[in-house]
Amino acid sequence: MTSNHQAYLFAGAAIFFWSTVATAFKLALSHFTPLQLLFIAVSTSIVALTLILAMMGKLSLIKTQLLERPWFYLQTGLLNPFLYYLVLFKAYDLLPAQQAMSLNYTWAILLPLLAVPLLKQGLRKSDLLSALIAYCGVFVIATKGDIGSFQVDSPTGVLFALASTLFWALYWIINTKDKGDPVVSLLLSFLLGLPFIVLTLLMTQSLPSWDLKAFGAAVYVGLFEMGVTFVLWLLALKKTDRTANITTLVFITPVLSVGFIAWILQEAITSSTLIGLGLIISALLLQQLLPKLKRLSPKPDLPSGL
Repeated sequence: MTSNHQAYLFAGAAIFFWSTVATAFKLALSHFTPLQLLFIAVSTSIVALTLILAMMGKLSLIKTQLLERPWFYLQTGLLNPFLYYLVLFKAYDLLPAQQAMSLNYTWAILLPLLAVPLLKQGLRKSDLLSALIAYCGVFVIATKGDIGSFQVDSPTGVLFALASTLFWALYWIINTKDKGDPVVSLLLSFLLGLPFIVLTLLMTQSLPSWDLKAFGAAVYVGLFEMGVTFVLWLLALKKTDRTANITTLVFITPVLSVGFIAWILQEAITSSTLIGLGLIISALLLQQLLPKLKRLSPKPDLPSGL
């Protein structure tokens, strides 16, 4: 098997698992509160990432990277997993899975907008056009297609879903300054984020009660949303000789997610979700393709004598 074939294999596995986690969120949240689910999932992910680093022979890097930038990893841990997943799980608790999943995909649209003030990057016209199209999709999903009435069934749920995109985009912006091993960095974020989760849980709720089916769903979230799938995706990017071919495959994920939501959760997929999700995916594609098309387009010939 060639390196490229391995890349597609790893990417396919990552996309499959990411496509199932929206369903797993809802299954787990039928038994646990968002905070309880977060506690189990993050604990699971910490164990999984530690075992992966042990197999890679990189355990010594944990102490090295932490001592080099302790405050940096405290910041990333506060954003991810604590704030990001807490508000994301709350959104899934309040909204149908199809709505929460679709709204969460707008984080990639928000990222370049935030990069303008925070990273001093220029704002492209394609970013503004993509944002306009994507947030039209958000409006369609939030109002369930009843655009004229401006009526939103769960404004709190929509706000939580959109807040999750803010925290996730901020996390990746901060991570542009990270020069360490990405798997080690993720583990350190989870290790330093876990105390926030435990303290909040003990102050406001009780520890999750034992239920095999519920714990299975929560452990699945920890493994295939937070931990193992991240490593599979990194391996895919490392193995491929053309990153664009791999990253484009991500657009399959929301389509598969809708299928799993309809099949396993038995949610009736509404036309407004399909239209809104279509607008969001179109915006993401435009965001990726328009700058490339502009670079490839021939420059006009200058008049002679100039």
